[in-house]
Amino acid sequence: MLPINNFINNEVEIIKEPNFTYKLNIEKENIRKNIDNIEAIKQAIYKILMTERYVYTAYNWNYGIELNDLIGKDKSFVKAELPRRIKEALMLDDRIKDVENFSFEDIDKTTLCVTFSVQLYDFEDLEIKFNVKV
Repeated sequence: MLPINNFINNEVEIIKEPNFTYKLNIEKENIRKNIDNIEAIKQAIYKILMTERYVYTAYNWNYGIELNDLIGKDKSFVKAELPRRIKEALMLDDRIKDVENFSFEDIDKTTLCVTFSVQLYDFEDLEIKFNVKV
């Protein structure tokens, strides 16, 4: 006879955790105050895009973005590949609904500026600009 697990028959309530986190001051290279809501999401996007995936042991393999292997590649290849990689990296955050409307601007011979919009579940959409070395 198998034991009966009553937990399976109970409904599970999903509780959304708050966005409350520390605030990075990039210019002064320090951490001050705390932030939440839209500012916390902006900071999370910044951190994901600035963290190379699979490099830092502090993060699991689902965190960050793969950009290092794009260095030295043709810009047309990078423009075709970046939207998928950015979307893949950011969609792991459960506050983000979609990433779309990618556009590119050549800054110089080795730098590409990517602009895209991030749709959020609980807040207005964000427009993000991100420079990538190629």
